[in-house]
Amino acid sequence: MARTEPTATVEAAEPLTKDDLAGLEAGLDALDTVQTGRVPLRRTLREKVLPPLTAVVVVIVIWQALVSFKVVDDPTKLPAPSAVWDELQDAWLKGDLLGYIWTSVSRGLLGFLFALVIGTPLGLLVARVKFVRAAIGPILSGLQSLPSVAWVPPAVLWLGLNNSMMYAVILLGAVPSIANGLVSGVDQVPPLFLRAGRTLGATGVRGLWHIVLPASLPGYLAGLKQGWAFSWRSLMAAEIIASSPDLGIGLGQLLENGRNASSMPMVFLAILLILIVGVVIDLLIFSPLERRVLRSRGLLVKN
Repeated sequence: MARTEPTATVEAAEPLTKDDLAGLEAGLDALDTVQTGRVPLRRTLREKVLPPLTAVVVVIVIWQALVSFKVVDDPTKLPAPSAVWDELQDAWLKGDLLGYIWTSVSRGLLGFLFALVIGTPLGLLVARVKFVRAAIGPILSGLQSLPSVAWVPPAVLWLGLNNSMMYAVILLGAVPSIANGLVSGVDQVPPLFLRAGRTLGATGVRGLWHIVLPASLPGYLAGLKQGWAFSWRSLMAAEIIASSPDLGIGLGQLLENGRNASSMPMVFLAILLILIVGVVIDLLIFSPLERRVLRSRGLLVKN
């Protein structure tokens, strides 16, 4: 009796395109990434902590030299570092310093979360629907270049002097950056990933969740960092322009109070606190996320 064996049907493989090869190359780069152990604390202090501290010390030394050698001998224009330190101590002893910081940070982070919830689906819609991109894509780019301070007067007229006005200014400043960052990330997803996802059944919402969003994370995170920067800048502009006892005193209002009182130490203190908060948020939240995503994709290789 003759034995019959099933015959496998072999389909001709499609030739790889340039986009497919680019996707494969990115995967090979991730495999080539050297996985090392935990970085020693001494090395972290030397490479990450010492350089910015050195820069701060140099700035303070130059600042003090300008005052000591009377290059700028008018304290109403450039106060001494000791005067700013005294202002800081005074705010701390009065129990106001943490209140200034928390008022602005809480508004900024909450407004950024609102912008994240709105900007993410908007960015996906613009990236995946051609008609929507043609209709509002240029508008998003234009809104991103519009100065945040321009939104403060209409927001005050629309909503009044309250926290809703603050959040509206943050949204109008941050949403375009987040949406455009996601659009840029989706545009950079290798077509091979999308084709493989469709083959495995990841279509529609599943394809967005399992293929598009993970693959677009580098561009998306860049948009988030820029969105936070716009959120913080928008909030400071709103706090400087719109003042009310019901709003409390944030860092922007502290800066305006220093100007009204002709107190340069208070002005410099507010500027330094605004700068420090922005840097700390970036170092604690966005930079670690960005490094982790880039390293997982072979785009940030440890030497």
